[in-house]
This record gives sequence, structure tokens and C-alpha cells, in this order.
Amino acid sequence: MQRTRFGDMTCSIARTLDVVGEPWTPLILRDIHVGVTRFDRLQQSLGISSKVLDERLKWLVHHGVLERRPYSTRPPRHDYALTDKGRDLCDLLLVMARWGDRWTAGEAGPPVLYRHHACGRIAHVELHCSECDQPMRVTDLDVLPGPGAAGAPSG
Repeated sequence: MQRTRFGDMTCSIARTLDVVGEPWTPLILRDIHVGVTRFDRLQQSLGISSKVLDERLKWLVHHGVLERRPYSTRPPRHDYALTDKGRDLCDLLLVMARWGDRWTAGEAGPPVLYRHHACGRIAHVELHCSECDQPMRVTDLDVLPGPGAAGAPSG
């Protein structure tokens, strides 16, 4: 059976899934964001096979989500850092965490809390309109064709 190529679809959600749609990817990004940046520590933290971790890290570097930085020449070793593209992707993880905290955390509550640097308070992510700053949920919007839609005139 041939795998669907999500990256070839005219859909930003599908194209995003092409980069991050494998279950280990968000967990790798989460760990790198909190400072687990070396291969052996990532493998230990996640309980992932070295082969799968190596493939995912190469994929994320190839797609510009992570960058490899040498920290030892003998033996050659690298750690991984989020690029601007990777940090933007971590914003998506905050939305996923909010959903998980609400719907899967149970009575124990969320496993981690987020302190906002600007105000110093424990907070959660909220989606707001970039134009009017009002809360924005899926029920508050219409989906319209954009300039990159299939069949849209180019120019």
C-alpha cells in the first residue's frame, strides 16, 4: 500500500502533518524545548529506539525545524536546537497541551504548568484573532479559499 504524501496536498494542515504527523515528533520537540538536547538523553527520556530517534532528528533537521550543533570533536557529537520554525511549531504543542489538560488529565490535573514570562503567572494558551484580539474558536469563523487554494490564479 502506498503512503499518502501529505506534503503534496493543497492544505496547510496536511503539509504540517507531513512534517510532524509521526507520534514521536511532538515529544522530541517538547524535550528539546525544555533542554533535553543530546541524542543519548533524548533516547533515555523518551524510551525510543536509536534508529527511530535518528530518523526523526534527521527529518526535522532536513525540514528546518531543528539544527545540529557540534559539542564534541572527539568523538564527534552533536546536540539539537529549535530553529525559528521549530519554536513556531512548539506553539502548536501548547494548544495540544491545553486540550490534553482539559480532556485527558483527569482528577490529578495537568502534569506540567506554564508560567508566562511577561506577567509571571501560571497560564494556559488561548487563541485570539490577530485582527481584533477577540477569542477565536472554530465555531467563530468561516473557512474561505485563500490565494494558495487549488485552481487559484497565480500572479
